[in-house]
Amino acid sequence: MRGPTTDWNGIWRTAQAAHREAEDPKTWDKRAGDFKRVAESSDYSDQFLEIMRPEADWSVLDMGCAVGTLALPLARVVRRVTAADPSVRMRELLQERCADEGVSNVRVVDGDWLSSWDTPELGPHDVVVGSRSLIVEDLRSALLKAHRYARKKVFVSTMVGDGPHDRALIEAAGRKLNPRADYVVVVNLLRELGIYASVRFILLERKSRYPDLDAAVKDVRWMLRDMTPDEEARLRAYFADTLVPCDGGLCRPVPPPVRWAVIYWDTRTDCDAALKR
Repeated sequence: MRGPTTDWNGIWRTAQAAHREAEDPKTWDKRAGDFKRVAESSDYSDQFLEIMRPEADWSVLDMGCAVGTLALPLARVVRRVTAADPSVRMRELLQERCADEGVSNVRVVDGDWLSSWDTPELGPHDVVVGSRSLIVEDLRSALLKAHRYARKKVFVSTMVGDGPHDRALIEAAGRKLNPRADYVVVVNLLRELGIYASVRFILLERKSRYPDLDAAVKDVRWMLRDMTPDEEARLRAYFADTLVPCDGGLCRPVPPPVRWAVIYWDTRTDCDAALKR
């Protein structure tokens, strides 16, 4: 007799409920500039593509592409990329980056995980990518949609533990961290759906050197949006106690790294027979 099963989609839904504001495209419009800065300075895309091993003849749908963190480097090695995002400002910045870098094989479109993909712009592609973009309430539907529209492979990445959020800083400001669901929920839900996914990890070092205290506070404002004066005072006090002089600036000793899980599978082989129909 089988015991009770775990509702992985329900666990995801509950965790997502605390972050409903992130589903509003206008929220991402405001953060587009920060995404562009990070995309141009992080080696996240290099590590992702090393795992992905893209092939020259692929057509790739990058769902939730933001400012092209993956779409631009992918476009240099695959046949074509469809880059979809619901944020107007994200799409504008991606189009600007394509023009500046002379990239002509990226088609930028309005789209998200909830919209219909039965359109000439979206539709089936060889590969579907969801890089840090599974900000959806119904994870099960999103994963099945990616599986259905990928002729060859699916790659999604999601949080490990607290993800990019630094628990020590958030708690130092007097807030409680409510992280999204961990990657394990995605892996277990996929297994429940009959998909045998592989997992590899991207490891990113956090910024640890700042020119001064003001720069340190400014750098982490994105994880403490709408900071009150009291919260900022607490954060400043924490930095004043923990940052140490180094190379003409201030350094934070051994900040915890950020891990992202890249979860991927072959839609032709890594699934039960029922999903291949």
